[in-house]
Amino acid sequence: MEGIKNRVAIIGMGCTKFGERWNVSATDLLIEAVYEAYADAKVEPKDIKAAWLGTQSTAFSGQLLARSLKLPYLPISRVENLCATGVDAFRNACYAVAAGIYDMVLVAGVEKLKDTGYTGLGSLNILPNANVETPAGPPASFAMSATAYFQKYGLTTEKGKEFLAQIAVKNHHNGSLSPKAHFQKEITLEQALRSPVIASPLSLFDCCGVSDGAAAAIITRPEIAKSIRHDYVLVKGLGLAVGGDQGMLQDDYDFTAFPETYHAATQAYHEAGITNPRKELSLVELHDCFTITELITYEDLQLAPRGKGTADVANGTFTLEGELPVNPDGGLKCFGHPIGASGIRMIYETYKQLQGKAGPRQIKDAKLGLTHSLGGVPGSFACGVSIVGRADTK
Repeated sequence: MEGIKNRVAIIGMGCTKFGERWNVSATDLLIEAVYEAYADAKVEPKDIKAAWLGTQSTAFSGQLLARSLKLPYLPISRVENLCATGVDAFRNACYAVAAGIYDMVLVAGVEKLKDTGYTGLGSLNILPNANVETPAGPPASFAMSATAYFQKYGLTTEKGKEFLAQIAVKNHHNGSLSPKAHFQKEITLEQALRSPVIASPLSLFDCCGVSDGAAAAIITRPEIAKSIRHDYVLVKGLGLAVGGDQGMLQDDYDFTAFPETYHAATQAYHEAGITNPRKELSLVELHDCFTITELITYEDLQLAPRGKGTADVANGTFTLEGELPVNPDGGLKCFGHPIGASGIRMIYETYKQLQGKAGPRQIKDAKLGLTHSLGGVPGSFACGVSIVGRADTK
């Protein structure tokens, strides 16, 4: 059988509160997330046969997970793939179960970034090079995408910034309903528009925060899941696409689309049997490292036609009450972004929504959800997509 659809089940998940967790260590965060997952799945550490740890810079091997949880000489792999780290670790764990190698496995993601002193992703492990490139951090790189998008689709800077501000207001509203989110305060459109410029045209409220946090999942085969709980969640599709600097090398790359997202999503849609994602998906958790990233991702995921995502923003299509809610927990923008944990946190939110356990942000009759993680800068990304659904969904 080709593909992952309905071959793997999630029976338990856990997630810490994200934020400035000065008083805890990475070990504390892992224990908090994993033991919530154990309790949710009603399993014990002895039931776990293998584990995967996703972390970008907090650890250099799987030993952090082994030490934190006192796991007894299990096979543990550490996965790193930039901001796609968490979903890539999840993908590897799913394939091991689907292949019949293990009956039950653990996947966890963690990052302890606030203690590094960096205000952004300055701790990235950059390979040695000739250092002839112009240094540009993520805000400057994505600002180029915003400027290019405005120009290509005929938006003035003022009008374009207003659309981006509406995305920020949406995600802050959703974050205010998420008790584990880093930022839980609503903002107004005026506040978003008047916030300090970080990299023009992107302002403070266009940028996600840097957070500490961890998330975890217990994965098994569906026949085992049925004996544990009725509201388990099935993996329907997985996609991973890694760019090779194509955008950096092509003089016609225009910064207004991210091909890695399109290709990863196409893989996942194929496995899940989805032909009309806008109509078939119940919710989407996407990688809104910047508001422009969310806008472009609407179009890369085929939720909106090219250049038309702004119309959906104006119409409230992607709000909690809209046709297709996007980032119902506040997204990276408000829930926070501990790199290795973010992809699994997105799956955690989708899992809770499908079970009807998302509290005041609950989406009515949620059946199928997509998560999207994007690591890198425009021109060269690693992108992971997962699609999960209720057990009673085909």
